[in-house]
Amino acid sequence: MNNQQAALIEAARQVRARAYAPYSKFLVGAAVLDEHGHIHAGCNVENAAYPQGWCAEASALAAMVAAGGRRVVAVAVCAEAPEPVTPCGGCRQKLREFAAGDCPVWVADLQGLVGSYTMGELLPHGFGPQHLKS
Repeated sequence: MNNQQAALIEAARQVRARAYAPYSKFLVGAAVLDEHGHIHAGCNVENAAYPQGWCAEASALAAMVAAGGRRVVAVAVCAEAPEPVTPCGGCRQKLREFAAGDCPVWVADLQGLVGSYTMGELLPHGFGPQHLKS
């Protein structure tokens, strides 16, 4: 594991502890590395009106954009489950807005790395900004 990967996974692990998940009890943390080398972290935030909550990946992206980042270089997601937890379909599309197909997406549990993917593997033939440029 390289330093960049370790730092992203650690940021996702730490922010996971601050998730607001009183209904599902399913805590998720995510961290994105932007084009400036800055790490932005976010956690899931549930709401009593279930569809109104937001995912950890969306929270991390919002933090990145608020800080001036516009390109995701790498992603880490941390959650505890029997299988590796990858971004949901909606978050895959949200990440695709800022990440290229070769962007690494590392998934971890509290013990460490459990899976490594690319955005292209998670969202093949994804719709992105290039489709709207004329």
